[in-house]
Amino acid sequence: MATFKVVVGDPGAKKPKELYVRVVESGELRLTEAMKEGKELLRARANPKLVELLKTPYRIATIRVWKDRAKKEKVSLTVRLEPDPSVPDATVYVPAGSLSEKLGSSEALAEMFRAKCFQIVVDGSRAAVFIGKRIGEYVDASVVGIPGKRLVITGGTDSSGFPMVPGLPGPAKRSLLLSSPPGFHPRNEGERRRKIVRGDTISEEIVQVNTKLVD
Repeated sequence: MATFKVVVGDPGAKKPKELYVRVVESGELRLTEAMKEGKELLRARANPKLVELLKTPYRIATIRVWKDRAKKEKVSLTVRLEPDPSVPDATVYVPAGSLSEKLGSSEALAEMFRAKCFQIVVDGSRAAVFIGKRIGEYVDASVVGIPGKRLVITGGTDSSGFPMVPGLPGPAKRSLLLSSPPGFHPRNEGERRRKIVRGDTISEEIVQVNTKLVD
């Protein structure tokens, strides 16, 4: 049975507004196995005013805690927000264990903004909807928890890191002479290189599917 890591890009979050918040673990929010396995986003609670300020229509946000700015060491959490008037302003509650597991502390000061992208692991019937789809085709975004929207498939990679390329029919691997991405990033103008790539069709050999939210 296929399992895919679906990476979802949000085109509306090009320059998200950053807010400074206090992140606190809450015993009322449980860190489920599905969340640990990446099959669901972490649930988080925030005051409705804070959610509105983030301007995130899908209520999906990134929380970023800097451990050491000089060394660029940080901890990032992607959460699905639940508006809750009882939560203090500029405070976000996250499941117990989700912060301390990565940071060693149950609370921290953080930056929070509309998520530019997030990823969800799908398997079973949710993964089946991707099988046979080609780059440029669409699937219902409800498979990643966003009903009423669509995902357009923009690419993907297999377990060896070989990328899917548009215009190459089928799912098989091929050796092609490339001069641009995906598959090859030239360092010099006019440079070309023979690289192994995948066709434009998703099969069970693909492990990551790249997508973008559209109406």
